[in-house]
Amino acid sequence: MIEIAIPGDGSLQLKNLVLDYNGTLACSGVLLEGVSERLTALSRQLAVYVLTADTFGTAAAVLAGLPCTVHILPQIGQDHAKMAFVAQLGRGETVCVGNGRNDKLMLQAAALGIAIVGPEGAATEAVLAADIVVPDIRVALDLLLHPLRLVATLRS
Repeated sequence: MIEIAIPGDGSLQLKNLVLDYNGTLACSGVLLEGVSERLTALSRQLAVYVLTADTFGTAAAVLAGLPCTVHILPQIGQDHAKMAFVAQLGRGETVCVGNGRNDKLMLQAAALGIAIVGPEGAATEAVLAADIVVPDIRVALDLLLHPLRLVATLRS
């Protein structure tokens, strides 16, 4: 678990990390450099889940051997499926990271929503639904590995 006291906004007690794959962890189906090391480090504190439509058909193979659970979603209703998954885990103890329109609901539902504006861009809806917007997945994962960075961003 990661516990973070946010001055003026209470605290976060995070147990789960839910990530989109394409556009978030990967570009064109290829995992971005430095992601596997960060996911491994975070898996010592959080249960790590990857939710994806697997557009390029690579997610399961690329993530094999990493300490995460991969869920391939159907092409229709992904936004609601992702939100339902977060609700099942527990909204108040889950951080979500994504970049697509289909990530909007899970970013809103999570205790902490982080939008990525990476090499595949970001849907406006995802950016507006997030608590934090970052330029890269490595930055997002580093916020969790170094929680005082979250404090600096979220305090009021």
